[in-house]
Amino acid sequence: MQPDTRNKDLWKIVIGAIGVVYGDIGTSPLYAIKESFSPGHGLALVPENIFGIISLVFWSLILVVSIKYLGFILNAANRGEGGIAALLALLIPRSKKFQILKHPKPVIVLGLFGAGLLYGDGIITPAISVLSAVEGLRIATPAFGPFVLPLTVAILVLLFSVQSRVSSRIGSIFGPVMVLWFVVLAATGLPWIFRRPEILLAFDPRFAIDFFIRNGKLGFFALSSVVLCIAGAEALYADMGNFGKRPIRIGWLYVALPALLINYFGQGALVLERGQEVVDNTFYGLVSGWMLYPLIGIAIFATVIASQAVITGAFSLSQQILQLGYSPRLTIRHTSRAAEGQIYVPKVNWFLGIACISLVLIFESSSNLAAAYGIAVTGTMAITSILFFFVCRNIWKWRLLPSAMLLIVFLTVDLAFVSANFLKVLQGGWVPILVATLALILMTTWKRGRTELAELFMRSARPLEEFIAQIRTEAPIRVSGMAIFMTLSRNVAPAPLLHHYRHNQSLHERVMLLSIIASDEPEVLPAKRVRLVHFSAGFLKVVAMYGYMESPNIMEILKACEGEGLLIDYSKISFYLGRETLLCAQVTDMPAWRKKLFILMSKNARPAGEFFGLPPDQVIEIGMQLRI
Repeated sequence: MQPDTRNKDLWKIVIGAIGVVYGDIGTSPLYAIKESFSPGHGLALVPENIFGIISLVFWSLILVVSIKYLGFILNAANRGEGGIAALLALLIPRSKKFQILKHPKPVIVLGLFGAGLLYGDGIITPAISVLSAVEGLRIATPAFGPFVLPLTVAILVLLFSVQSRVSSRIGSIFGPVMVLWFVVLAATGLPWIFRRPEILLAFDPRFAIDFFIRNGKLGFFALSSVVLCIAGAEALYADMGNFGKRPIRIGWLYVALPALLINYFGQGALVLERGQEVVDNTFYGLVSGWMLYPLIGIAIFATVIASQAVITGAFSLSQQILQLGYSPRLTIRHTSRAAEGQIYVPKVNWFLGIACISLVLIFESSSNLAAAYGIAVTGTMAITSILFFFVCRNIWKWRLLPSAMLLIVFLTVDLAFVSANFLKVLQGGWVPILVATLALILMTTWKRGRTELAELFMRSARPLEEFIAQIRTEAPIRVSGMAIFMTLSRNVAPAPLLHHYRHNQSLHERVMLLSIIASDEPEVLPAKRVRLVHFSAGFLKVVAMYGYMESPNIMEILKACEGEGLLIDYSKISFYLGRETLLCAQVTDMPAWRKKLFILMSKNARPAGEFFGLPPDQVIEIGMQLRI
């Protein structure tokens, strides 16, 4: 939930926000201007083009970050939380009774593809950020050239290896280091602005317009590099729940934006002064002599922090996707008792790590990775704009004209960047597209497979009231203790219960049917966690609600039931879980390849007992074969 900054040290929160939220966008000066003047664009290094590039950078930061995200997108909060998953939860309530969109499937697919692009961002950001920082060693002396790739790989291996141990502690140094980084950005750029003050003419948007008129296709192609200056803008929205809108806006307006502008304008002044000799790395060209090595060191620290923020963002996204029902059960470890949102997801971490290091070895330079980065960034921004339109129309009830006008303005900018980057698909832009496509296939396959299973269960299920009536009539043997059966549906007797009774002809004295429901809200208040209903014959039903930012825990649910007056002897509880063996058959309309993929995902899902935190010596699994 969005923190209440009235009772806290506001600036402490602002510094924390600077460390996490602006880590990614704060390291973009390492490569944005360098890529804009790369030889591949064929732009002449004349003052008009230099003014044009810097003007495009300035207005991109203002229009996309300051106006679009801080002015509008941050207002589309789901109980204080932001990000694509939060937008999906806001637009697609789980209950059809409260359906917001007439045709939700296209919106869901679009949102899930955007989530997949964020995974692509999580792979590319550490690779390009760390590699671009380490490349400064090559600028310091060519003798370091052979060591750039090995050192980059070593840093990334260390970064991903320590995720399970540092996620709860590294946050304390995020803010101060990034504040120092922004100070360094301003300090290195300012002397060059004083040296060539005419660079300040780039504030005039006419230079950006003239840049396109004079350069035509070459100018449009340059947008694919200019967009790197706003990489990480989506993090403003995704991290809103951790810091709140006000600290994020203060951090941007008073720290991040001024420092970035000074550095970008300083790099522009540097190119005006020294021309072609600094184009290979305009950022490190801002300093010389002994100052280069400390700058490389702090740049590496800053890029590690930026990478850390993106990695933890991927962990949070995975948890949200899981709770929304589009992912199999994953191991999620909470790394901090003080901050519930700090988590570690091992499978996601190692997937990102292996993919990230592979990209470094394949592309070998930050310039080659820039093409892949742009697609991930621009695609996510465009999808966010479209989802925001539906929020304006269907949640806030705006009229069509203002909603459509705002969408047109946003998409005009977003699609210009997307189109320019699509020219680089074959050069590396295929990476995030491939990642997003694979993620979309996996997420939709899991959702459809679980839906098909639920329908199969419902066909053979019996209404709960009917089963309880049967128990009252037959009066089977009742043993002491409580049996807890997990169930997807709240109104039927679950298959493990029916199998257990059919084969054993006995039941426990008390039988609890437990349903865990994922809420559309990020968090559920403890007072609303459980709803308990008593039936005859010793049966009771418990419905537990969890937000998409939370991880369900059975013991926590039972404690909440005790708060509702239920007496529980934990030593006499047996947890009954179903273990389905899925067989591919022609029972459902699901394509055969998807069935096989779903079966594979099911086999690799985390066991339910571990996922829900059940004591292993009290779990009984009942096996069933199901044809899908």
